[in-house]
Amino acid sequence: MKKATILFLALAIGACKPATKKEETTETVQEETVESKPNFPKAMGKVFDAHGGLATWKEQRTLVYDMPKKDFTETHTIDLWSRKDRVDSEQFSLGSDGKEVWLLDTEENYKGDAGFYHNLMFYFYAMPFVLADDGIVYSETEDLVYEDQTYPGIRISYESGVGTSSKDEYFIYFDSNTHQMAWLGYTVTYRTGEVSETVKWIRYDDWQKVEGLALPKSITWYNFEGTTILDARSTVQFENVTLSKTSKPHEFYAKPEKAEFVTVKKN
Repeated sequence: MKKATILFLALAIGACKPATKKEETTETVQEETVESKPNFPKAMGKVFDAHGGLATWKEQRTLVYDMPKKDFTETHTIDLWSRKDRVDSEQFSLGSDGKEVWLLDTEENYKGDAGFYHNLMFYFYAMPFVLADDGIVYSETEDLVYEDQTYPGIRISYESGVGTSSKDEYFIYFDSNTHQMAWLGYTVTYRTGEVSETVKWIRYDDWQKVEGLALPKSITWYNFEGTTILDARSTVQFENVTLSKTSKPHEFYAKPEKAEFVTVKKN
């Protein structure tokens, strides 16, 4: 009788244990599937929404646009998820395979710094959405006043080691009523490695709709004196802009046979 009782209790206890373990596992899975809250300020979220929404932007995979210049046109292609990129023109091509930057310039027409330039215009063009990238630190900044209009702003800096120039800073200013982006102030440290206090200015006031997103049709650099914005200096146009949810093959961004890898300086 005692043996039968002991055996019954052992089986009962053993049967209870899996149920307890299953319940704990379910709770853990539920906790892991909870979506994390955005780490950007509420005002930044309103700016993203004013341009079509960050979720819509993240659905896109490939961005292409033409950038006309005096003697030729550059076609920029960017994989928005991996940030591989390529710039093609009649005179040269350059790009990044995701790890290294390459330059195809057999006639030695390219006079710039390919390591600095290959994705430079993408970051100016893809505002404000690139300001949701990982490693960004958001903080407050004073309002910008231009021609008697006040624009609220957000200061953008980067965690150490993020990107090519983590010491760069950006200042995004937006319309207080529509929350649409209006100005970008930025500093450049790439060539010196030293933190710069000189803020350069780009005006964003010419937009076009692409796949439900407001993207620049043109952007204009302005002259400045100290912290005062002066007159317009130069405008860059963007044509034939397309967004696609499909990616190009890895080979598209790979170094061509006659191209050479270039050194990329990091601050």
